[in-house]
Amino acid sequence: MEEIRVSPDYNWFRSTVPLKRIIVDDDDSKVWSLYDAGPKSIRCPIIFLPPVSGTAEVFFQQVLALSGWGYRVISLQYPVYWDLLEFCDGFRKLLDHLQLDKVHLFGASLGGFLAQKFAEVTHKSPRVHSLILCNSFSDTSIFNQTWTANSFWLMPAFMLKKIVLGNFAKGPVDPKMADAIDFMVDRLESLNQSELASRLTLNCQNSYVEPHKIKDIAVTIMDVFDQSALSHEAKEEMYKLYPNARRAHLKTGGNFPYLCRSAEVNLYIQIHLRQFHGTRYAAISPEMVSEEELEVQRTNLSNNSESDNES
Repeated sequence: MEEIRVSPDYNWFRSTVPLKRIIVDDDDSKVWSLYDAGPKSIRCPIIFLPPVSGTAEVFFQQVLALSGWGYRVISLQYPVYWDLLEFCDGFRKLLDHLQLDKVHLFGASLGGFLAQKFAEVTHKSPRVHSLILCNSFSDTSIFNQTWTANSFWLMPAFMLKKIVLGNFAKGPVDPKMADAIDFMVDRLESLNQSELASRLTLNCQNSYVEPHKIKDIAVTIMDVFDQSALSHEAKEEMYKLYPNARRAHLKTGGNFPYLCRSAEVNLYIQIHLRQFHGTRYAAISPEMVSEEELEVQRTNLSNNSESDNES
């Protein structure tokens, strides 16, 4: 298989979807980079948050496919934030700047943890309508590195890269997974010392998700059955935390299924987002949804509201 970086899909993405840079903090050095594709009239898009090693480009296959089906998709890259509350405040300002009231979040690994923390921090004035958590976690103590979290800022870039690469799959993998790993290594190389150190700090700072604050949010948990950086215990913890979550299991896909199993991942994202079709929180252009499907959605919604009233 052709390497991702020189593939026609990736080149098409780079030539058709512009990269935007936005500053929302008083500090001019904090720049959010993002790709925004699909109909701008949609006020509740799906936003993709990358893992420690990722940039906004790692979700290019989701951006291309979902925007082609009529969804508004935003894939972003965080500025340097050293603290979870600081990140949440910056992300809230970004949503305000983009004039987005509520959003759907897809977070991979660290991105999933940040998505949960953002939903938790904003629970009194909700900004998150639903979550898709891919190979993600709810408690940073699983990495056993909370004691080093405060020293990442001191480490040189090559050491930080070594720490991240230590979590990448070793041993034989299929060609698509090998290409995905190569692409992520290339993305990792593009991050500077402070970007990497700050992400590792957020990833390992002593923190956990308080599920009672986000219990009303629709959640899909997406994970893989083959080797990934997440332990079996971490996955089980996620299932316990979200007992009502939909589960999207991929037989294989490693740490980066959105790159090497994009067709399956895109299908699961569509299934997750379909429950909001016909509502004000739909991430898709109404013209792209058939009348039959909208009728089914309306029936489901009225049935749900009737059962809620009875209970």
